[in-house]
Amino acid sequence: MANFGDPKRSQRQKSTEEEGFISAGSLGDPTSDLEIFAKEVLTALISDNLPPTPNNFSLYFDRILEDKSESLRRQIGSILELEEDNQDEKSIELEKTLKQGFSSVKSILQLSATLYKNISLMEKILDKRREDIKNIPSLSGANDLIASLGNDVGKLSGILKKQVTHMKSIYDETATIVKQVENETIFDNQYGVYNKRYLLAKLEQERNLIDEFKHKSSLIVVRLSKETANTIQSEKAQQLMVRTVARLLLKTSRRSDIVAHYGEGIFAMVLKHTDIESAKKASERLFDLVATSNFFLAEKEIQLRIAIGVAELQASIGVEQTLDGTLNAMEEADATPAVRYMVCNP
Repeated sequence: MANFGDPKRSQRQKSTEEEGFISAGSLGDPTSDLEIFAKEVLTALISDNLPPTPNNFSLYFDRILEDKSESLRRQIGSILELEEDNQDEKSIELEKTLKQGFSSVKSILQLSATLYKNISLMEKILDKRREDIKNIPSLSGANDLIASLGNDVGKLSGILKKQVTHMKSIYDETATIVKQVENETIFDNQYGVYNKRYLLAKLEQERNLIDEFKHKSSLIVVRLSKETANTIQSEKAQQLMVRTVARLLLKTSRRSDIVAHYGEGIFAMVLKHTDIESAKKASERLFDLVATSNFFLAEKEIQLRIAIGVAELQASIGVEQTLDGTLNAMEEADATPAVRYMVCNP
């Protein structure tokens, strides 16, 4: 099922946060151990006259936690494990694999140089024998020279076969390493966003966080509308339009959002700590941003239009099921030109 998004923006009242500052007392006292500890970290930052930026907070968080009891460290550590993605360990393993790949490539280059030297040596031997044969007076001497040449060629051929076999082995090893590196990457170079592998991992991680902390997060999937794509037959021009959509997605996203290429020109944006109503507003802003962006092909201006599917992430629903529902909502939105987005209702 999918709900129609309102094509017209309604006038919304300003929130309390927009009308004035919230007083510290209105936030209430912290209740959990983690909240109490976080308040202590923030107080220490302010006391040391440091701005409470994420980097500074993280630094003081770790430093102050070291002085706490073992039970508190374990309790907070178990909570932090839900957000831990082991990027440092993954980077180390990837670096080791890359160094192994560089070593294999170096071996291939060295073998190639040796093969080139041996082939050059064979050419010199042939030139020498060619000169020698001119000075041989008898057929018997010519046969001896040919036999000697055959012996030289046979030896060199055996060496070359061994080197070629060794090179093939190293090449296969290098190809395996390259494939392994590709399987571990998290970035899509074509569009400058994260790839599907990273998206699925982050969706699963966010699902676990929602289960633990009961906050709201949402998912948006986007692609160029079929009508827009069909206006241009050139595959290269279509790729340029899709790249434009990716660039605008990055432009409208927040630092905490995850923008990834799901595949076949479909992009996903994970909106952390964002309820469905805020996700709808984000979809409207994205739709308008794309619609008002000029795309010129030669002297022709093309009006870009996107199809958007929206869903709320829920701990009780699997990642694949959520993605399938959101993609279906996107397809329905694409088939209904009067709307800007569709919301997937599980």
